[in-house]
Amino acid sequence: MSAAVLRTDGGSRGNPGPAGAGFVIEVAGEVVCRGGKFIASATNNIAEYEAFIWGLENVAALGFVDVQVYADSELLVKQINGQYRVKNEGLKPLFLKAKKQLARFTSHRVTHVRREMNEAADAMANEAMDAQQTVGDAPVVPDAGQETLF
Repeated sequence: MSAAVLRTDGGSRGNPGPAGAGFVIEVAGEVVCRGGKFIASATNNIAEYEAFIWGLENVAALGFVDVQVYADSELLVKQINGQYRVKNEGLKPLFLKAKKQLARFTSHRVTHVRREMNEAADAMANEAMDAQQTVGDAPVVPDAGQETLF
């Protein structure tokens, strides 16, 4: 099976405030899966991690073992790649969960991109915030209780 490209984005309206996490999975330039989930209240950084983790869960569920991740959160990318330490106590459990998800793959690369290069994932996060519910066609659906944890 070919490698998957995962694009992730999270955002909040207020910091913290109503938030959304979105992802898009592409193979050979074609979208094969996308999702957005509503988070009742979270910071932007928490939403970014939620999008990253949920996207990786879906890449794995689709059977891919190689993944290239693109995210527009410089903080997340530099933390995942070991360039920044995770100092925020609220992000530490999400960071550990993200690293555990990455370990499932034979190969992975996480790259920072400018916001303009991540519009599809951003659109999924915003669609979920607007609808205040999960949207898209993700095979892995977020836990019902997860929507209000943060």
